[in-house]
Amino acid sequence: MTTQKDSVDRTDPSRAAGIAARLDRLDVWCLSYLFIGIIGVGFLFTFYDIFDINVSWIQSCVQLHAHCTPGNAGQTLKTVLLLNLAGYAVGTVVLSPIADRIGRKRMLMVTLVLTGLGSLYNALAPDYVNFVIARTITGIGIGADLAIVNAYIGEVAPKNGRARYASVIFAFSAVGAFFGGFIGLVLSTPSAPWPSGLPFAIAGAEMQGDGWRWTYAVGAMLALLGLVLRFELPESPRWLLSRGRYAEAELVVKDMERRAGAKKPLPPVPPIADVTVAPERRAPMKELLGSPFYLRRIALLLTMWLLAYATVYGFSSGYTVVLAGLTDHGKPVYSPPEAGLIAVIGVLGIVVAAVFAAVFAERIDRRYWLPIGAIVTFIGCYVTAVGGGRHLYVAFLGSAVIFFGFDIWVGPTYALSAELFPTRARGTGFALVDGVGHIGGAFAILVIAPHLSSLSPLKAFLLIAAFQAVAAIILQFAPRTRNVPLEQVSP
Repeated sequence: MTTQKDSVDRTDPSRAAGIAARLDRLDVWCLSYLFIGIIGVGFLFTFYDIFDINVSWIQSCVQLHAHCTPGNAGQTLKTVLLLNLAGYAVGTVVLSPIADRIGRKRMLMVTLVLTGLGSLYNALAPDYVNFVIARTITGIGIGADLAIVNAYIGEVAPKNGRARYASVIFAFSAVGAFFGGFIGLVLSTPSAPWPSGLPFAIAGAEMQGDGWRWTYAVGAMLALLGLVLRFELPESPRWLLSRGRYAEAELVVKDMERRAGAKKPLPPVPPIADVTVAPERRAPMKELLGSPFYLRRIALLLTMWLLAYATVYGFSSGYTVVLAGLTDHGKPVYSPPEAGLIAVIGVLGIVVAAVFAAVFAERIDRRYWLPIGAIVTFIGCYVTAVGGGRHLYVAFLGSAVIFFGFDIWVGPTYALSAELFPTRARGTGFALVDGVGHIGGAFAILVIAPHLSSLSPLKAFLLIAAFQAVAAIILQFAPRTRNVPLEQVSP
C-alpha cells in the first residue's frame, strides 16, 4: 500500500534521480499508442475550431451583423479574432500555471470542457456580441490546451523523439484544420461549378441557412469525444517527481519499462549522479520571471512566436477574407466561393507538412525547421500571387505550398519551446512564450490586414510571410536540445 510519505516525499533526491534516470534511458515510445490517439483527438478538435471560422465567417457575419457583406466581412472579423486571440493569451497564462501545480491530466480535461462549451455557445449564438463572447471562451480553452499538451508530450516522449511525437500529435491537428475548413466550405458557402467552388455546397446565394451553426456544433461534439478519451491518460511521471510523488511516478515508469522491454532489451540505467531532479521551489511564474537564465529564454522565444504567429494567423484565420478582399485594377481577384475553396485546398498543405515533420523531425536540429518553412512560404506566395489570379489550379497549388511552409516548423518548435523550461514550470514557460506570442496574430489582424487590399496580391502575401523570415533568424540563437535529457537542457 502507498503511504502518505511515499505519496509526497521531497526529502529523498536520490530516489527521484534514480526514477528519472530509468526514465531517461528509454529510447522508444513507452506508453500505449492509444494515448497518442487520445491526445491527438483533442488536438484535432482544437485546430478544427481554429480553422472552422476561416471559411464559415462570411456566412455567419452576414446573418449576425447588420452591416456585413461578403466584401467587407474582414472588417468585423478583426474583433472576433482579436478577442479569440486575447482569450488564448489569458487562458494559457492563467490555466497553464495551474497545470504545473495540480497536474497535466486534470487540466487537459478542463481545457477541453472550456473549448467545447465555447464551440457550443458559438453554434447557438443569437447575435454578433454573443458570437464574440463565445469565441473568447473558446480561445481561453485552446490557448491553455496547446501549452499543456506540449508540456505533457515533452515529458513522456523519449529524449530522441520529443520533436517527432510533438509532430505526430500535430498531424492530428492538421486533419482537424482540414475538416474544419472543408465542413465550413460545404455548409456555409454557396454552391458553384468546380473549380470556382463546390457544386454540393448548401448555403444559398444570399448566404442563407444555418450551415455555420452546424459547423460549430460538430466542433462541440468532437470536444466531448476528446474529453471522454482523456480520462484514460496517465499523469506525467516527470511532473509527479517534481511534486515529490515518487511512488506514483515509479508506477508509471515501471509500466513504461515493461512496454519498452517488450519491444527490445532495455539499455542500462545511467549513473544517478548525472541526473538532477529539481523539486518545485516557489510559484512557477515567479521562478521563471525571477531567473535571468530563463528570462533570456522567454525573451527570445516570445519574440520569435510574436513574429511567426503574425504570418500563421495572417494566412490561417483570415486567408479566405484576405483572398476575397484582394482586387486587381478595382476588380475582385477571387469570389467568396473561390476564396474559400483555395483556403481549404491550402489546408491540405498542413496535412502534408505534419506527416513530413512526424517522419523527419528528429533528423535535423529543431532550430532549422523555421528557416526551411520560411523559404517554402515565400515560394508559395510567389506561385499563388503571380499565377493564381489567372489560373485557379495554380492558386490551389500555391496555397498548399504556403500552408506547408508556414506549418512545417510548428511541431519541432513546439517541442523546442517546451524543452527550454524545467518540468516544475514547463506549462507556465510554454504559456508565456506561445500563449502571449499569439498577440502576434492580433497584430496581423489589426495592423497588417487593413493594408492588404491596397497592395498587389504578391506584395500582400510577401508582407505576411516576411514576419516568418525574421522569426527564423531569431530562433537560431536558441540552445540545441535535440537528443539531450530534459534535466540537462532545463535544470
